[in-house]
Amino acid sequence: MLAMTAALPEGWTTRRPKLDDAAEILALVHACDIASIGEPDYTIDEVREMLTEPNTDMTRDSWLALDPEGRVVGWTYPHNANGRDRDFADVYTWPEHGRPALRPLLDLIMGRMAERAALLGHDPYEVRAGAIPTEEHYIEALLDFGFVFLKQHARMQMSLAGVPLTGLEPPAGVTVREVRDDEDDLRAVHTAIFQAFADTDHLDADYDNWRKQLANEPSISFDEWFVAEVDGRVVGALQSSDGGAEDNEGWVKRLGVLRAYRRRGIGEALLRRAFSVYARKGREKAGLGVDLANPTQAIRLYEAVGMTAFYRSNIYRTYVAARAS
Repeated sequence: MLAMTAALPEGWTTRRPKLDDAAEILALVHACDIASIGEPDYTIDEVREMLTEPNTDMTRDSWLALDPEGRVVGWTYPHNANGRDRDFADVYTWPEHGRPALRPLLDLIMGRMAERAALLGHDPYEVRAGAIPTEEHYIEALLDFGFVFLKQHARMQMSLAGVPLTGLEPPAGVTVREVRDDEDDLRAVHTAIFQAFADTDHLDADYDNWRKQLANEPSISFDEWFVAEVDGRVVGALQSSDGGAEDNEGWVKRLGVLRAYRRRGIGEALLRRAFSVYARKGREKAGLGVDLANPTQAIRLYEAVGMTAFYRSNIYRTYVAARAS
């Protein structure tokens, strides 16, 4: 990483966030969303999740930037729920007004990344960051800090108008059912998703950390979670999130099908079942995120069911050496 230390303007300060700051942080993120993609695309549940997820300690890993009037104009935090050798750095600053906090916050979080590398036992430590292509000032800062472009992600979306409320019949020999809220079924869901992503660039949390993430969710609608079974074996799973409900959107958080069972229509059957439930609940749209470099070419499935890219984001990468705090 290049040495790019920058100071905040006179009268500006930083402090650690608290859960009570969630609403003000959300206002900041929404301002950034509107500036970059034209509308809000973040929820207060997601703010709380980022502040409390496994391997994130608000008192050590995250900062808020405040202007001289004490308004929150910047926020930075890490994201490494599984504790492995890859972290994700996010920095939000209020459009235009909060820009002086961008490089100081990036400097703080990258310094913390070196400490997290030592804490988690990884050296070197991979750090990724994302930016909408129009966020030129942020991209310039990332490049100055040694990040290089890696790939793109897409935020997919579709209208649920006219979606059949009963879903579609799954392929012959496949059963699609709701997930049961019990230990055995949740382990089966996690195993299917974890194994499905094993041959991709995605690093999902292990079971214990995944359960910790679920415990931090303010609500879980298991009637929006589904598994696909073949001969009684769970071969695919879809995990929804309640996070999009406040925007009247059904959100597919994770979808995976075991490699040996792909290209049989199982992923589509899971999606169609989820869409039908979202529609029955009166949701107006469905959404999910996809890695456009995914070797399974998941984007083809999402486009085939009628989803389109709402926006795309660039993913950048760098490496830091471990440094004890």
